[in-house]
Order: sequence, then C-alpha cells, then structure tokens
Amino acid sequence: MSLALIGWRDLFIPAVRFLDTWVLVMLAIYCLNYLFQMVTAYLELLRVSRESQTATPWWLLTGKVSFPISLLVPAYNEEKTIVESVRSLLALHYPDFEVIVVNDGSKDHTMNVLIQAFELERVQRVYPHSAPCKRIHAICTSKRHPNLTVVDKENGGKSDALNAALNLSRNPLVCMVDADSMLEPDSLLRMVRPFVLEPERMVAVGGKIRIANGCEVRGGQVLTARIPKAFLPLMQTVEYIRAFQMARLSWSRVQSVVILSGAFCLYRRAPTLRVGGLSHGTVGEDMELTVKLHRYFKENRIPYRVRYLPDPVCWTEAPSTWKILKSQRTRWARGMLEVLHKHRDMIFSPRYGLPGVLGLGYFFLFDAIGPLVEFLGYIIIPLCWAFGILNTPFLLAYLGMLFVFGFFVSVGCLFLEEVTSKEQSPPKDLLILTLCAVVENFGYRQLNSFWRIRALYQFLRKKQGWGTMVRTGFQKTASPQKAG
Repeated sequence: MSLALIGWRDLFIPAVRFLDTWVLVMLAIYCLNYLFQMVTAYLELLRVSRESQTATPWWLLTGKVSFPISLLVPAYNEEKTIVESVRSLLALHYPDFEVIVVNDGSKDHTMNVLIQAFELERVQRVYPHSAPCKRIHAICTSKRHPNLTVVDKENGGKSDALNAALNLSRNPLVCMVDADSMLEPDSLLRMVRPFVLEPERMVAVGGKIRIANGCEVRGGQVLTARIPKAFLPLMQTVEYIRAFQMARLSWSRVQSVVILSGAFCLYRRAPTLRVGGLSHGTVGEDMELTVKLHRYFKENRIPYRVRYLPDPVCWTEAPSTWKILKSQRTRWARGMLEVLHKHRDMIFSPRYGLPGVLGLGYFFLFDAIGPLVEFLGYIIIPLCWAFGILNTPFLLAYLGMLFVFGFFVSVGCLFLEEVTSKEQSPPKDLLILTLCAVVENFGYRQLNSFWRIRALYQFLRKKQGWGTMVRTGFQKTASPQKAG
C-alpha cells in the first residue's frame, strides 16, 4: 500500500509542478499585458487630447463639416427608461440628425408610453430591406419632433430591431444606442470627429460608457454626476473605468479595436449594410458587427480605421442585483465566445493584421482561456504550497504582488478617467473608488471569472437567449416649484 502511495505521489507532484509553472507564467503574462495597456492607453489619450483641440465641438457644430447621423434605438420592455432616453437624444447638440426607436415586440407598455409622451401618429413609408428583419407592424412619427420615428415590429431580438432601424435610416452615419442609455449633449459632436478628420478611412467609432446609478437626472440628461451608493453598481463603476480608460484606449492605439459597446457606437451606413447588417443568432452582435467589418476591409485590402474615443460619454443603468449581474456578465461572455468561434480563422492570422493577431488574439487568451487558467490557479497554487513545492514566504509574496499590481492598474485607470472627465470628482468619491479597487480583488473579481466559465459551459451546450434585465429607472430630481 505504501509503495502504491509513493508511486501516486511520484506521478502527481511532477504534474502539479508542471501546471503550477504554466499558471505562474500566464499570470506573469497578464501583468505584463496590463502594464503594456496602461502605457499605450496614456499615449493614445495624449493623441486624442491634441486632436480634440484641433477639431472642437463648436467648430463641428457650426462649421458645416459634420455628417448627418441616424440614431438607432432598439427597445424591448423599456417602459421605465425609454422616455428619458429619447428626450436625451432629441436634446443633443448636433446640426442634422434623426432618431429611430424600434419597439421590438415589447410585452410591457413601451409603445404606449412613447405614443403618449411624443404624440405619435401612424404614417406610410417606403424603405429598402437590405438588412434582414422581422415584420414591421407600424411606423409612427411625432407631431412635436419631426426628426423622431418610432417603429413597432414583431419581436426578433436586438440585432433584428437594429436591422429594421438600419433599413429605415436615411443618413450616411448610423449611431446605435441602447434604450436604457442617455448621451451627453455634445456626445455626437465628439463622436463624429474622426469621420470628419479621416472621411475616406473611418468606418466605426465607439464612445465611453459611464454608470448612471446614483446620478441626478432630469429631462433625459444627467444634471449631477455621482458615484453609486449601492455596492454592486459601485464595483461595476471601477470595472467600466478600467475597461474603457485602459483596454479600449490601448486597442485603439495599436489599431486592434474589435469590440465597440453596443450601448453607444457610430458606424458608416454603407459598409454596415454591405456586410449584411447585424447577424442573428448571437448575443454579441456589437462585437460581431465590428469583426465582420474588419474581415470585409482586410479581405478586400481597403484602407480603413476603427477607433475608440474617451470623450463622447453615454450614461447607462447598471444591474443592481446579483442575479441580474450574473445574467448580464454570462451573456456578454457567451456572446464573445460565439464571435470567436464564428470568426476563429481570424484569430492570430497575419492575413487579418493587428485586429486578428492582437485584437481577437487578446480575447482568446485573456477572456476565453484566462478564466480557466485563473480558476486552475486557485486549485494548483494551494496544492503546490501543501506539497512543499511553494514555500510560504514565496506564496505570500507572489499573491501580494498580484493584488498590489491589480490595485496599481485600477488606480492608474482612475487617473486616466480624471484626465478625460469634464469636471473633477470630489476627493471623497475618488477615495471610495480607490477602496473599491482593493475590495474587488477579494471575491468580486473571482466571481466574474466564474461567470465566464459558466458562459463557456453554456456556449458548449449551444444555449441561446438574452435573459432579462429589470430596470429600476433613473433617479430624477424634483421639478422646481412655481412661485405662487
């Protein structure tokens, strides 16, 4: 029995030692990657700052150089936030734009609240069917807002609703905006800047997403920006800052942006229709459209650019319960895996340049495989310590280094956020966000990794569907009382 035990240990310990080496190597690669992203994000931020001084929002508003834009807004069960969102869009500072809201077969009163709020009436309109979508029941326009169109159609999902709006759009640029989102008044002016500066090459541009939970809202606009008071939205605030102020700025710097947030992105209409619009059968339609555009231009050897900008801001409502957050994050990860599988021939392929090698390669290594490596590390490293492969001082030093490095990255992203924000955050808010950058390392980040593994399991089982996102509505300020 003792000989069998010795033989088992002789096989097990080398296997654990081998896996431990690879886990440590991968973790080191993750740290180097974040350091690279931090440096390149800062360099890109400097370039965007110089560019914004050359083409100011006032010049873009008054110089007659901006392109007309169609805002495409898919809505499904959005009765609590849809009116505020549409009002924020109609109040945008932009010389020529239209708003197309698509009620995608909502089961609540989304269509009714739109009819009442904007005095809609039914009209007849001829439009092309370039992008596939389900049957449209009615097309309505507003008596008070000539640039507002509301479409009532059969339920087909977000991509189907966006395709319907894409068919009805009349302008050369289309901006896709989530129904639970609000744009800052000058967001379109800032977003269109790359198209004005590089009209022949620019294909798509993404903006920054900020969390509106806790902010004061009136008339579809954020009056006072505040950090959330609830724990979950607060932790997501730190995540969003890191994702947009570091990762996407870095990708933009190295010309490898492969995902633009579906909550706020601007595309050139003609090539978007040329690739068939948004694809059905995936919950990662925003990433998939961007990847399709990369594929089209690379295969046809047409010069083009896809960028991310940190100054156009879109506010959105973040999940406030663990159940809804789990559903959202699992869906996001599953959508990413669907896109990687569909375009797997592009990953690490020199034929598709930096978007294939760096962009999709990053998602494959860090978002598809990364959670598995991290989860494996939580098992292997304690085993190595238990079998004496790792001594206690080394283990504590290594874990301490990882936490300190993660904290350094989060604080660095907070610095980048302050540089790009129009107004400085109160010291109290900065202190709270800094503390959150520490707290997220103890459970919250690991839970997100577990949800990604759960998404992998669902993807392998070919699960479909969006799940539900329950809206609580934006916090509104009381309207000023008239003097009696």
